[in-house]
Amino acid sequence: MADFAKNKKALHDFAIEETYEAGLSLTGPEVKSVREGRANLKESYARVRGGEAFLLGAHISPYSNAPNSKQSPTRERKLLLHRKEIDRLAGKSQEDGKTIIPLRLYSRNGMIKLEVAVASRKKQYDKRREMAKKTANREIERAMKERLRR
Repeated sequence: MADFAKNKKALHDFAIEETYEAGLSLTGPEVKSVREGRANLKESYARVRGGEAFLLGAHISPYSNAPNSKQSPTRERKLLLHRKEIDRLAGKSQEDGKTIIPLRLYSRNGMIKLEVAVASRKKQYDKRREMAKKTANREIERAMKERLRR
């Protein structure tokens, strides 16, 4: 599995509750562009509308060798999910403070997949606490390595 794009900022800003694997409806030039690593998931999100899920705000640069690529790089793209998953996402996203965000774009068995998550925004103090934990764990690891060297 090769990762083409990751939304690192999402893991920092959101508390992830559930994740889903979704297919993505792309055109041929978009697929080639994604495989070249020219996709960006920052500032993107998903919405459920009319019983279908859509990815909004994801930027896929036009493929350089495409003869006439007139599509917008940030156009809406349909997410391919099972009906039960779409219904569950729709219900969860209606809850207060919940949103659907993409986490990573990757390849699985030759198909391009998108990992989406139901998430809620972290508070500033939660972010600080998490950073303090990471720093403390890093210090502990460093001390353990130093101790093993002696």
